Amino acid sequence: MLSAVSFAVAIFFWFQGAVLVLPFAVIEVLVLAISFVVYARHATDGESAILDGDWLVVQVETAGKLEKMRFPRASVRVEPLEDKSNLIELTASDMRLCFGRHVRAEWRPLVAQEMRLALRGM
Repeated sequence: MLSAVSFAVAIFFWFQGAVLVLPFAVIEVLVLAISFVVYARHATDGESAILDGDWLVVQVETAGKLEKMRFPRASVRVEPLEDKSNLIELTASDMRLCFGRHVRAEWRPLVAQEMRLALRGM
């Protein structure tokens, strides 16, 4: 709708003799379209952690790319946070993953504690 209004105004001024309005309207609509594409790529970003039997399955989706890691429940460690701005670190043997990008910084310690309790089976 925004593009249609912009083009309608540009075409009106084109017929009035202001020929440079239409090229700028085209540039405006192209920049708008590019910004929508960039936003849409990250609109579905997210993280999830699921306990599946003896496994902790962590899925991280960034810009349409889905990364899935499986940690053995018995050996996974939720590393303590040094301060509120740090992410939650999940480690098990040679695997390491930072978690919690989409969690508010002040809630990360609570999420880490809940993950520790869930991994213990409480």
